[in-house]
Amino acid sequence: MQNYNWTKLQNGSDIRGIALEGVLGEQVNLTPEIATILGKSFVSWLVQKVHKPVEKLIIAIGRDSRLSGPTLMQAVMDGIASVGATVYDFEMASTPAMFMSTITPDFLCDGAIMLTASHLPFNRNGLKFFTANGGLQKKDITDILTLAASNEFQSAAAPGKITKHDFISVYGNQFVEKIRESVNHPDNFEQPLAGLKIVVDAGNGAGGFYVDQVLKPLGADTTGSQFLEPDGTFPNHVPNPEDKQAMQSICQAVIANQADFGIIFDTDVDRSAAVDQFGKELNRNRLIALISAIVLQEHPASTIVTDSITSDGLTQFIEQDLQGIHHRFKRGYKNVIDESIRLNQAGQESWLAIETSGHGALKENYFLDDGAYLVSKLLIELAKSKLANQSLPDLIANLQEPEESAEFRIKIGVDDFKAHGNQVIEQLQEFVSTQTDWQIVPNNYEGLRISCTSASESGWFLLRLSLHDPVMPLNVESNIKGGVAQIVDRLLAFFQTTESLDLSALWR
Repeated sequence: MQNYNWTKLQNGSDIRGIALEGVLGEQVNLTPEIATILGKSFVSWLVQKVHKPVEKLIIAIGRDSRLSGPTLMQAVMDGIASVGATVYDFEMASTPAMFMSTITPDFLCDGAIMLTASHLPFNRNGLKFFTANGGLQKKDITDILTLAASNEFQSAAAPGKITKHDFISVYGNQFVEKIRESVNHPDNFEQPLAGLKIVVDAGNGAGGFYVDQVLKPLGADTTGSQFLEPDGTFPNHVPNPEDKQAMQSICQAVIANQADFGIIFDTDVDRSAAVDQFGKELNRNRLIALISAIVLQEHPASTIVTDSITSDGLTQFIEQDLQGIHHRFKRGYKNVIDESIRLNQAGQESWLAIETSGHGALKENYFLDDGAYLVSKLLIELAKSKLANQSLPDLIANLQEPEESAEFRIKIGVDDFKAHGNQVIEQLQEFVSTQTDWQIVPNNYEGLRISCTSASESGWFLLRLSLHDPVMPLNVESNIKGGVAQIVDRLLAFFQTTESLDLSALWR
């Protein structure tokens, strides 16, 4: 493995790589050989963390529906077993389920690995790692890759055993029990979702289990559910709740089947979104508002942590209608979750951390971003609403939504893109100070957020740096038709005074 660039596999707190040939010119860098070494590396890292001899370690492994999954998973398991640790093979699983295997009685695995690349193209794959303390941090991944680069592992005299376990049904049953107990239906405790038609779109990822393992035992009619069969070519749509085609597909399924509710998962089920009985999306700001309404009923006056691009109307809804606190933080689900944990440690009660992407984590569930847990919370409220002759969307009836919303991705054409991007943001701050109807929004943790108060704009924009790419995302919202165009026109006048920015995304 000489001259292999291990650092290229790191993607924040995950490992991601190209597992199959896809786009012309892409070099495969996540091979079975590499996967075997990564399995050994995780064992070596884990021995140091849990202070157990390798022969006492139990490591669970699961995968999503990607085409490269079975081969890479076998390679990882072979690596783990070769150094003496025991492997639990969960086959098809979800990312949140892998964490749960470290804390669920009768399993209590020392570590867990999920093979997934979330919603990325079919030829990508990756590894997410867990211990009972949660998902690994960025530094942990760096340490594992350093161990892989050294590749100094001793084969065990007696290899560890690899045994298959059906964990997804154990994991699914946790939702069944939670929904039953939380709804506490006076007439039908065992099947509190009886009489409700609920359509699921798994996008041919790993989320199809939710129909058979959760909804049907609870009595729901799941007729019209679609793309439940795992298929790593993702033939129907991208398995991503942020994708317009994916959301359109589940909305149409709800309308066509006259369903009461629709659910859509991403590939590895750590994200989700929903659709109401009218075929209206419950994602992004609406999803955040809905789960916030539920959480703030349970924990009044607590803090909801979101990412940076949430709307002004959401802040107003959380703080005025729900009497909670909205703490708008940075993009990146790890950032949002870690900030909520930090607030709790500082004495500020926070029970929900959620991104507009659909990553939602609750304190009551180990701050695990679990799409199945999130929709289970919604289903509990759906069943309760039906008992009270009310509708779930009634909870967010007062949410003020923007008339227009857009995101533009401005490419930076220099090597040191972070320094250049920060310089552009500083220049924009100076420009804004000369505009009487533009004001810098205080307590902003990422980029520059500006309130646009003129009657022809009535909105806001946020310019920030991408977490990983040479791109400056620009989010713009307005409460009036044509407002986004007005804001963008004024920004174009500024951007044209800067250098090395590709402004083609802004031209209409």
